[in-house]
Amino acid sequence: MDKKGLLYALGAYFTWGLFPIYWKFLKHVPAVQLLGHRILWSFALLALVLLFTGQFGALRQKLTDLKVLRIYALAAVLIGINWLTYVWAVNAGFIVETSLGYFINPLISVVLGMIFFRERLRPLQWIPVVLAAAGVIYLTLSYGRLPWIALTLAFSFGFYGLVKKLAPLNSVFGLTLETGILLVPAILYLIFAEISGAAAFSHTGATSDILMIGAGLATTIPLLMFAGAARRIPLTMIGLMQYIAPTMQFLLGIFIYKEPFSFQQLIGFGIVWCGLLVFAAESFYHNQRAPVLENPIEM
Repeated sequence: MDKKGLLYALGAYFTWGLFPIYWKFLKHVPAVQLLGHRILWSFALLALVLLFTGQFGALRQKLTDLKVLRIYALAAVLIGINWLTYVWAVNAGFIVETSLGYFINPLISVVLGMIFFRERLRPLQWIPVVLAAAGVIYLTLSYGRLPWIALTLAFSFGFYGLVKKLAPLNSVFGLTLETGILLVPAILYLIFAEISGAAAFSHTGATSDILMIGAGLATTIPLLMFAGAARRIPLTMIGLMQYIAPTMQFLLGIFIYKEPFSFQQLIGFGIVWCGLLVFAAESFYHNQRAPVLENPIEM
C-alpha cells in the first residue's frame, strides 16, 4: 500500500468533509457571490499551476476542438449548479440534507451508467438502488416535500460525472477549462454586485476577503490530492473512502451546528445507509475478483 497515496486520499476526503465549516464563516456573503469568487480564484490558481508547470500551452491547444468545448461547457454548468446549491444549503442550515445528496450520489451514478451506457447492473446492485429510492420516498413523505437539495446535489454531480466520463482532458485541465468557461459570467456578476452596492468583497472585512480568495485553494487542493491518490492506491479503496466526506458533513450538521434530525429522518437515512453498505460490500467483492481499471468519480 502506498502511504503517500493513502494520505492524499484522506486529505482530500477530510477537506471535503470540513467544507461546511469553511462556508459557514462566509454565511454573511450571498451564495451567488460566493460562487463567483470560487470560480474566479479557482481559475486563477489553476492557471498559475499550469503556467509554472509549463502545461498552459498544452491546454490552449485543446481549445480549438469544438467538441471538447461543448463537453466542458456542459460540465461547467453542472458543477456550477452543484457548487451554488451546496454553498446556499450549508449557510441556510441544511448541512444534513447536503450529506444525503453525496451519500446517494454513487447510486445515482450507477443508474445513469445503466441508462446512458447500457451498463448492466449485477443482481445485488439492484438492492442498494431500490433501498435508496425507498429512503428518498420515505423522507419525502416525512418531510412533506421532496428532499430537493439532496436530489439536486446528487443528480448534478451524477450528471457531471457522466459528462466527465466522455471528457478527454485530465482533472486539472478539465477544472481549469470549466472554471474558465464560467469566469466571464462570474466576473460580470461580481462587477454588477459592486456597482449596485451589494458586493461583500472589500466591504465586509479582511477576514472575509481572505476566505473568499481562499475558496480557490479550498477547491483545487483537495482535487489535486485526489488526483494524486487515484494514481497510487487501489480504486476499490478510493470507492470505499468516498463516504468519509458526507459522513463528516452529517456529523457536523447534527453535533456542531445542531440541525434538527427527527426519528423519521433517522429511518429514511437508515434505509439509504443500508443500501450503501450493500453497495460497498458488493463493489468490494466484485472488484477483488475483477479489478476496475478506470475511476469515473471526480470531485
